Amino acid sequence: MARPPLRPDSLEQTALDLAEDKVEAHVTADERSHFGERSAKPSRLGRSAAGETARGMQIVTADKDTHYHGHRDRLRNRYRENGETALADYEILELLLFRLIPRRDTKPIAKALLQRFGTLAGVFGAPPALLQEVSGIGEAVALDLKLVATVASRMLKSEIRDKTILSSWSSVIAYCHAAMAHETREQFRILFLDKKNALIADEVQGQGTIDHTPVYPREVVRRALELSASAIILVHNHPSGDPTPSRADIDMTQLIISTAKPLGITVHDHIIIGKEGHVSFRSLKLI
Repeated sequence: MARPPLRPDSLEQTALDLAEDKVEAHVTADERSHFGERSAKPSRLGRSAAGETARGMQIVTADKDTHYHGHRDRLRNRYRENGETALADYEILELLLFRLIPRRDTKPIAKALLQRFGTLAGVFGAPPALLQEVSGIGEAVALDLKLVATVASRMLKSEIRDKTILSSWSSVIAYCHAAMAHETREQFRILFLDKKNALIADEVQGQGTIDHTPVYPREVVRRALELSASAIILVHNHPSGDPTPSRADIDMTQLIISTAKPLGITVHDHIIIGKEGHVSFRSLKLI
C-alpha cells in the first residue's frame, strides 16, 4: 500500500526528533566516558589509604629485614670477639647458613637440621637427599653443606699424609671417623703404607648394604702389590653406630692376614668406625 505524502509540518517535527536523539546519545556517551574516567582514577581518600598501606608494608618488611640483619650482626660479633666457644652448635650452623641462605631467617632451619641429625657431625655427614628433606634446604644448600664436610675431611687427611701412621694414630682415627662414621652403608677402606709406615694411598675398596660389604682378600693383596705397599690398615664402618666386631668381621680379617703374610705384606690393624666410637682389632688382641 502506498504511504501518504508527508506534510511540511510533519517533516519539521521529524527533523527535530532526529536532532534531539543525536544530542541525547552524545550526552549519554559523554556521561559514560566521564564516570568511566572517574572510576579509573582513585579518589584522594583512596590514594591516601593505598599510600598508607604501601608505606606500612615497607615498614614491616624493613623491620623484618632489620631484625634478621641485626641478629646476624650480633652473632658475628660474638664469634669475632669470643670464638666458637661463645656459640651453641645451632648458632655455628646458623652462621654458616647466613651465607648459603642470605634472605631468610636461618635459626629455625639450623635447629631443624640438628633435631633431625643429632649433631653437627651428623648434619655434615648426612647424604644430600636426606638434607633436602628438611624444610628450607634445597639442592644447592645441601651440596654446599657437603662441600664443608669434604673440606674438613681433607684437612684431617692432610694431618696423616707423608707422616708415620703408627706415630699419628689419633689423627688416623679422627680422619677415619670424619670420613666414615655417618655413612648410611658399610664402606671398606684400606690405608696402604710404605716400608716407613708412611701413607701411600687411601682407597675405598667397596661399598655394601647397611650391614654387609663384600671383601675379597685376593683383591686386597693384589692392590697392595700394585702400589708396592709393605703394610696395610683395614678400616670399615658400622652404620648402626655400634663398632663391636662381628664374627664375620673377625674371620674376614684373619683370611686377609693369611693371604698377605706370605707375600711380605703386614696387616697392622683393622679399625671399625661407628658413630659412638671405634674399635681396634690390635687393641682387642684379635691381631
